[in-house]
Amino acid sequence: MKSGITGGFNIWIYGKGLVRGYIISLALFLLGAILITYTGLGENIIPVLTSVIMIVSIAYAAIYVAIHIKQKGWLHGGLIGILYIFILILLSKAFVTGYIVDRIAYFRIFISMVAGVIGGMIGINMK
Repeated sequence: MKSGITGGFNIWIYGKGLVRGYIISLALFLLGAILITYTGLGENIIPVLTSVIMIVSIAYAAIYVAIHIKQKGWLHGGLIGILYIFILILLSKAFVTGYIVDRIAYFRIFISMVAGVIGGMIGINMK
């Protein structure tokens, strides 16, 4: 495990990627809330909207990390996806009473990993 600026594992690149992913999530959730509040969109769109926002945010974070690490984009992207969702699960366990890790949470972990892998593959092939 190397610790250079590029070409190996670097905690700062992972941290910056995750922070960027969460910022994108917050911005898209704000936009979604505005759309649901001030348009005719119903609240039944919220589960789909949250899944799409999660996928886009993880893919963006994985692309960022893969561009900066410059090798094994699929691996680093998958790790970003897993870290992203595990941080959300830990925050949910801490702040939401009665939160349980159920079948849907396992599905979201899988989707997060796949989105990260795809984002990492895209990022490694960008110049």
